[in-house]
Amino acid sequence: MNMDRVILCAALGFGLDLLFGDPAWFYHPVRLIGHLISLLERILRRVFPKTPAGERAAGAVMAVLTVSVTGFCALLWCRLWDLFGMWGGLAGRAFLCYRLLAVRSLRDESMKVYGALGRGSLAEARKAVSMIVGRDTERLDETGVVKAAVETVAENTSDGVIAPLFFVFLGGPVLGWMYKAVNTMDSMTGYKNERYLHFGFVPAKLDDIVNFVPARIAALLMITASAARLDAAEALRIFRRDRYRHASPNSAQTESVMAGALHVQLAGDAWYFGERYHKETIGDPGRPAEAEDIRRANKVLYITAAMGLVLFSLVRLCAGIPALP
Repeated sequence: MNMDRVILCAALGFGLDLLFGDPAWFYHPVRLIGHLISLLERILRRVFPKTPAGERAAGAVMAVLTVSVTGFCALLWCRLWDLFGMWGGLAGRAFLCYRLLAVRSLRDESMKVYGALGRGSLAEARKAVSMIVGRDTERLDETGVVKAAVETVAENTSDGVIAPLFFVFLGGPVLGWMYKAVNTMDSMTGYKNERYLHFGFVPAKLDDIVNFVPARIAALLMITASAARLDAAEALRIFRRDRYRHASPNSAQTESVMAGALHVQLAGDAWYFGERYHKETIGDPGRPAEAEDIRRANKVLYITAAMGLVLFSLVRLCAGIPALP
């Protein structure tokens, strides 16, 4: 597969994502990765000692197996579609790129929160936001619901859009899906609670490593995107000041940009599994977050995604990155 076809399949996948998003009736391959992670966790917890060192070793083995199996399955998918010729190979890879991206689905899910708030249903808004965040949402007031939605749009602009594109353009859809395996492991096991403090240590650190560069690219693109009727200068200022105000070295990169662009304060303490966790705030409390901020955040998301596609295409063409599966 030459580099022009890498760009083409990524562009086709991007377009399919914008058109169709993530239909509820369409089984998402990420769920298969989730089943694999759950299966490996059950097996490895029985095999390895129930000690901090044993759990970390089990988590490391899970990480290696999950990434390897996912990469093998993606490569096998590509090879099977290659049997149908050049256009079959392109179609198969375009589909993998499509299912990697989350621009449309992120917009759709966050706008469900916006719609519920517009109807004056805080309970419905809490339920809608619970589908896209990992925190407990029962205690959130309207401002808290809006902040949670805006934060997940900001964070997933990197995790669900720019990072997958980065790895697709670097090594094709196979590498993109290996990244997705890492990201899925972190979302399932990267909690600092009693169950996952040690078992999820390696997956969480691996996620920090693979997202280090994409998160910073996403933040810089978002600063540029925020010039479209938002405050790019403030986005840059808050980014430079608050980009490390998070336990993760990457999450606050894009959240700080969004906080500055919108003139709102994000993050702060949150509840997970019935327990309150202290988190630093990001941004200045210029005004309370409002429902309209969800629409503004999605505008930044779409512009950033488009710029990312163009940027990575140009870099790949100019750098002459070798063809990979």
